[in-house]
Amino acid sequence: MQERPSPKISVIVPVYNEAPNLKPLMAQLLEVMRSMGDTFEIILVDDGSTDRSRIELSEIKRECPELVVIFLRRNFGQSAAMTAGFDYAQGEIVVTMDGDLQNDPRNIPQLIDKLAEGYDLVNGWRKSRQDAFVSRRLPSIIANRLIGMATGVKLHDYGCSLKAYTGDLAKNLLLYGELHRFIPVLAKFYGARIGEAVVIHHPRTMGQSKYGIGRTFRVILDLILMLFFQRFATRPLQLFGLSGGFLLFAGVFIELYLSWVKLFQGQDIGGRPLLLLGTLLIITGIVLLGIGLCAELIIRTYYESSGKRIYTIREVLE
Repeated sequence: MQERPSPKISVIVPVYNEAPNLKPLMAQLLEVMRSMGDTFEIILVDDGSTDRSRIELSEIKRECPELVVIFLRRNFGQSAAMTAGFDYAQGEIVVTMDGDLQNDPRNIPQLIDKLAEGYDLVNGWRKSRQDAFVSRRLPSIIANRLIGMATGVKLHDYGCSLKAYTGDLAKNLLLYGELHRFIPVLAKFYGARIGEAVVIHHPRTMGQSKYGIGRTFRVILDLILMLFFQRFATRPLQLFGLSGGFLLFAGVFIELYLSWVKLFQGQDIGGRPLLLLGTLLIITGIVLLGIGLCAELIIRTYYESSGKRIYTIREVLE
């Protein structure tokens, strides 16, 4: 990668089939960023668009020295596009936003000012969200409540892409699948201080939304993954071992009871469903204990081979 001068602010915008919105978006971004007086870069990550986005981005790049354009080989998803932007960004402050003109660049200075109060992440809150209620807002409200109750990270709007991060936090966020929805939870796991600010939200006027009500089930599955990360990522045996041990104990207790019934009361137990249940519980308990042990080995191998630590340091005073 060619060495570039490090700007103070990096703005990352993943785009996918947003050709009509790109020039208006860049005009708004440049107006806001140039008025701030700080050095900046704008990173547009084209996530394998199949419309005219590539042509539009190439034309915009010729007229804008602050723009960096990353073309992904195919559509990898928003999490991958954001990760590509994080990896390439060099700013002390990183801002992310959508490319559909629903986020307002005029909120960027507000988020950065809030970040300067000591936060590592400032999350946008679309308090007056301009989307359809049934297909977009209602699933979002339900998901926000579930995530907040399950993880303890209390925010109003996890799905808002307009966020400001410190550079070190952005570099340490590992996103895959569709985990961009859970960035505040991942940041909390990292040890970040998280704030929230109300932002403007515009109705979509050009292009088509890439999300619908069908993503709700995927959010629930990702939430289960987040709960595992948050509570058992470095000690999986405590989850699998505890549940496996409980099932194993229950199965052994059932089989001992049936053995007593057979030996001392002379009753036939061969046709009892309880016999099969006890056997099933014993086998399941042993399997879960084995999974826990394997997971412990994998976790230890991961940390030791990658050189990662199970802690993060905010500051050292010497």
